[in-house]
Amino acid sequence: MKYYIIAGEASGDLHGSNLIKALKIEDEKAQIRCWGGDLMQKAGGELAKHYKDMAFMGFLEVLKNIPTIFKNIAFCKEDIQKFAPDLIIFIDFSGFNLRIAKWAKKNNFTTNYYISPQIWASREGRIEKIKRDIDAMYVILPFEKEFYEKKHNYPVHFVGHPLIDAIENTKIVDEPTFRKENGLDSKKPLIALLPGSRKQEVQKMLHIMLSISDDFPNYQFVIAGAPSLPNDFYASFLKENNVGYVSNQTYSLLKHSHAALVTSGTATLETALFGIPQVVCYKGNWISYQIAKRIITLDFISLVNLIMDREVVKELIQSDLTTSNLKTELSKIIEGNDRDRILEDYKLLKNKLGGKGASQLAAKLIIENA
Repeated sequence: MKYYIIAGEASGDLHGSNLIKALKIEDEKAQIRCWGGDLMQKAGGELAKHYKDMAFMGFLEVLKNIPTIFKNIAFCKEDIQKFAPDLIIFIDFSGFNLRIAKWAKKNNFTTNYYISPQIWASREGRIEKIKRDIDAMYVILPFEKEFYEKKHNYPVHFVGHPLIDAIENTKIVDEPTFRKENGLDSKKPLIALLPGSRKQEVQKMLHIMLSISDDFPNYQFVIAGAPSLPNDFYASFLKENNVGYVSNQTYSLLKHSHAALVTSGTATLETALFGIPQVVCYKGNWISYQIAKRIITLDFISLVNLIMDREVVKELIQSDLTTSNLKTELSKIIEGNDRDRILEDYKLLKNKLGGKGASQLAAKLIIENA
C-alpha cells in the first residue's frame, strides 16, 4: 500500500520513524511519503517537507507566519493528490493536520490519526471534526481511551506509548566515552538541560536554566542540542561557567545524568522513563500564555503528572519560573526525600504506559483497518 504520513515536530519525527519501520515489516510493499524529519527519512520515508519549516510556537508566532502556513497547506494537498496514497496517517500536530484531514475526507482519502490531538487539554469541541474527518484513531496515553469512548462515544485503539520502544532501541554511548567525546568533566554529576526544539522556546528557556549554574559548582550543566537547530545557535549559551553541550545525543545525556531541567512536552516523559528526577519548566510569550491559560483546562502541563493524575514532578510555569524557584526545586531533587519519592513514582508511571510494542501494534491495526 501507499502511505502518506504527516508529522510536524521533533517528537512526531521520532514516533513517525518507528511507525515507518513497523509498517515496512507488516507490509513489505509499503511506499511511504512523509512530512517529518531526518529520522523518518532514514527509516525509509520519502521526505516531502521537513518539520523545521513548520515549527511555529505560540499564538503570536503562528499569526506572524500565516502566509507560510497557508503555502504549506496548499502544497500538502497538491502533494497528496500527486502521490495518491491508499491512506493518510496524521501524527499529532493538530492545527495543521485537522485542516488537511477535512480536505482529505472530502476527497475520499482514508484518514488515520496516530497520537491524538490533545483535545482533552483544550478546545474539546474539536471532537466533532475528528468524528467527521478521521476514520480510525490510535492513542498512546492510557486516559485517552476512556476520554474518547466513554465521554464522546468515539471508538479508538490504545496501542501503548512508543517512547518505551524508542528508548530501548536507541544506542546509548557508555558514560566514560560520552563524557570524553563531548568534552565534559570526567567526574562531576551531570544536570541535563532540555530547553525544547523550537528556536523561540530555547532562547527563553536556556537563559533561565543557566542562571543557576554557578549555584551548583559541584555539578556540570549540559545542554541537549535539538536536531532542528544548528550547533552555532547554542554558542552564546556556552560562555557560562560549568556548562557543556551535546548535539543530538539527548538519550545518552539523560542516561548519564543525575537530574534534569526540562521544558514541558514529550521530553518530560522521556526523562521519567530514564529514571531521572526533573523540574518541569515553561515560559512563553506573555500574550500567548494568557490566551492558552484561558482555553487549557488541565491541572498540569507535564505528561508525567497528567498520566499519574497528581503532582509527581514540580512544574514551574510562567511567572513561577524564576532563578530563585528553580534553584530551590533543583536542590530538592539532587538528593533527599523528594528524589526518592519521584523515582518510586516513575516505576508506577511506566506500568501505566502499556509496555513494549506500540509502534508495531499501531502498524498492524492500521493495515488491518485500511
